[in-house]
Amino acid sequence: MWGQWNVSKPAVRSSTNVGGVNGSSDCRNFGTTLFVLGCGVLTRLLSSGCGNKNVSAAAAPPPNVQVVEVMQRDVPVYHEYLATLDGYVNAQIQPQVSGYLIKQDYREGALVSRNQVLFKIDPRPFQAIVDQAKAQLAQAEAQLGKTQLDVQRDTPLAKEKAIAQSQLDNDIQANLAAKATVEADKAAVEQAELNLEFTNVRSLIDGIAGIASGQVGNLVSPQILLTTVSQLEPIKAYFTVSEQQYLAFVKRNPTVAAREAREKQFELDLILADGSTYPRKGKFYAADRQVDIQTGAIRLAALFPNPDNVLRPGQFGRVRFVSYIRTGALLVPQKAVIELQGSYQVAVVGNDNKVTLKTLKVGERTGAMWIVDEGLKPGERVVVEGVQKVRDSMLVKPTLTTATVEGN
Repeated sequence: MWGQWNVSKPAVRSSTNVGGVNGSSDCRNFGTTLFVLGCGVLTRLLSSGCGNKNVSAAAAPPPNVQVVEVMQRDVPVYHEYLATLDGYVNAQIQPQVSGYLIKQDYREGALVSRNQVLFKIDPRPFQAIVDQAKAQLAQAEAQLGKTQLDVQRDTPLAKEKAIAQSQLDNDIQANLAAKATVEADKAAVEQAELNLEFTNVRSLIDGIAGIASGQVGNLVSPQILLTTVSQLEPIKAYFTVSEQQYLAFVKRNPTVAAREAREKQFELDLILADGSTYPRKGKFYAADRQVDIQTGAIRLAALFPNPDNVLRPGQFGRVRFVSYIRTGALLVPQKAVIELQGSYQVAVVGNDNKVTLKTLKVGERTGAMWIVDEGLKPGERVVVEGVQKVRDSMLVKPTLTTATVEGN
């Protein structure tokens, strides 16, 4: 049967002709061939593209960076602190007696002299007390005179037994009491006259008088502040330093003599609120007796000459001075230092022009430079321009530049 079927009915693939390719099997072979050819072309294209990318990456030149050499020199270390100005002496003017103000005898904001009358209190009640005290003193003196006469008269009589001795004793005691009364009344007169003088409210120092808080017609008492007079030549500048900075100063100057000698050498600049520098140098004056337990800082005071009264109490400024000389300090520009979460790094370029990131321990800033305590050596090259584009072990093309110490 199978033989007859094969002879009489040829297979369909032998009778089918599609574009010169016979049968379905030829069609499948043709598709497979196209697929293989396409994959080959795609593979060559992909491999060609990857090869070009690797070639371009390998051909990219190293980035250009600017480097500076780590400098070593003796550097003055400046410290700067916020300061508040105050008078060298501030005298609060308060009356010492109660009464009505009848006159103001000074120009507010002007220079006044010691013992100058600033205010006048109505003196009439105090004058009356003076007169009364003097009258009582006169009575006491008259009584004293009588007792003295009694003693003089009765003394010889008592010797002759003409009178009892007890009478003479009474005369003597009365005389002593009269003398005491006279002394008491004299003191009362002095107190009354002193209170009368206190009706003239005077300045206690030479200085600038402030605006009056009491006005003519006010009833004043010793608890009332009338004005304040401040001595402004020289003027004080108060500023605070941390306990750590104070201890560092003590370590550099371990003895009292060394500290006093160093304090005399300080020359302080005062930078005013407008950014200008006061033309006269200041001197260190005193350190407070204690460290503030709340802030952990100690209060210091400096004195600045102020002959023209330009500086006034209450002004703010900044005190700046050379704290000490750091010998052999290593310096790098501040813009070369990368600060990240409390750590400091620089990019160091070696002799092979490869970058190495190093962690530093930094000290004080001086001008545009930063003092390096640990992590660098003199002469090493650090990246100062292009820090953001370098990585560890990266090859770079360095250009040496010069760093200058600027500012404070």
